[in-house]
Amino acid sequence: MLTVLFCFFFFVASAQKKEKLNVLFLIADDLTATAVSAYGNPIEITPNIDQLAKEGTLYSSAYCQFPICGPSRASFMSGYYPHATETFGYTSGRENLGPDKVTWSQLFKQNDYYTARVSKIYHMGVPIDIELGSDGADDEASWEERFNSKGPEWTAEGEAELVQGNPYGTLPRKGGNVMTIVKAEGDDLVHSDGRTAEKASELIRAHKDEPFFLAVGFVRPHVPFVAPKNYFRPFPYQEMVLPPKVIGDWDDIPANGINYVTSVNAQMSEDQQKKAIGAYYASVSYMDAQVGKVLNTLKEEGLEDNTIVIFTSDHGFHLGEHDFWMKVSLHEESAKVPLIIKVPGKEPAVCHSFAELIDLYPTIAELAGLKLPNAIQGKSLVKTLDDPSYKVRDMAFSVSRWRGKPLFLLRSEKWAFIQYEEDGNGGMELFDMERDPMQFNNLALNPQYREVVSDFKTRLKEKLAEVRDNDLGKTYQ
Repeated sequence: MLTVLFCFFFFVASAQKKEKLNVLFLIADDLTATAVSAYGNPIEITPNIDQLAKEGTLYSSAYCQFPICGPSRASFMSGYYPHATETFGYTSGRENLGPDKVTWSQLFKQNDYYTARVSKIYHMGVPIDIELGSDGADDEASWEERFNSKGPEWTAEGEAELVQGNPYGTLPRKGGNVMTIVKAEGDDLVHSDGRTAEKASELIRAHKDEPFFLAVGFVRPHVPFVAPKNYFRPFPYQEMVLPPKVIGDWDDIPANGINYVTSVNAQMSEDQQKKAIGAYYASVSYMDAQVGKVLNTLKEEGLEDNTIVIFTSDHGFHLGEHDFWMKVSLHEESAKVPLIIKVPGKEPAVCHSFAELIDLYPTIAELAGLKLPNAIQGKSLVKTLDDPSYKVRDMAFSVSRWRGKPLFLLRSEKWAFIQYEEDGNGGMELFDMERDPMQFNNLALNPQYREVVSDFKTRLKEKLAEVRDNDLGKTYQ
């Protein structure tokens, strides 16, 4: 009789354990939505991400909270805006959150999930921390296990070319945060992302019989643009098309709005710009292939029907729009991110509601049936998974810093409003996103739009008062 009872309770416990939904969080680094085919790029670059989009809910209006790696990641992992934690640099934010606040993955860890990260989730310096295989600014309390994926980065063997700050092509390559291109020798496993996919697949197989929260961070397409040379073949630079440009484009952009890397200060010829775009696409293609390997492992292990899958990026990336390159700016290509959430039993859809990366924490916690341990600023997107027409937010809010000055973005359906410095003395930008989606015509100083600007200035002041409240126990919903 005791044996029968033991077997019964063991069976019930095992069944309850397996009923928990796994979480697979996949994140790219510096991936702009404009480079993802599912978001409208006419070139086939991301077949695996595109397939995930067909199976899940694609969010067409998702925005990061800071278009720089460190503060963006600290924000969405904690569920707070950068102003709430005053985390604007390359840290995990833990020093400002304090030891008692529970991060997104830490919540799952506390609820008996196997919780691990592979490679970059919190900030890691790329290429330096990847070359060293070090933890960067990771938050140890967030994980049960941590795995780094060391790679050669800009020192990889292969044909190399530096297309930034190298107008005469005299330097073949350079380390640091610059656009060095390497068409590398060897296969996928020579590089960090290939090793990340391999380790993630290994962990899925090893922990398939217990609930897991697995965060998988890919470092491409962050510079340097390094990938096995076969990924470059579909993107010959001669066939790359530069984004539309207009004469005098910078005339109505405030000085603080001119990005830190431009075609001008990087001394990039048209050929170098095209090479940068082709190399970026090759890096995206390589990253996408690694995403495919992890998703295929999930399928092979029979876990698709029991696993929530999220794919996103920490922020976007300029590819020559306005002659801007990289991130930091609050223009569309830098602040907007791809976001796909696939939940077992939910129908595929496209959702046009504004979403912010801080919304991931409460969304996935709710889907897993976990209670938030402390109030956070993110809003759950769960209702949009059943009704994609449901509106969670009427606008998105992002912040940035450049030259020591704060930048603010309020993005509504019709308008993108950018203010430089809190008092607006650094200038403003206002774009009609229905008529001017490429953001060429700044209307901020046009008298016809004085009321629109005034309204956004008021809304920004109210938003800053809300997000700056450092009483992190406050309810923000």
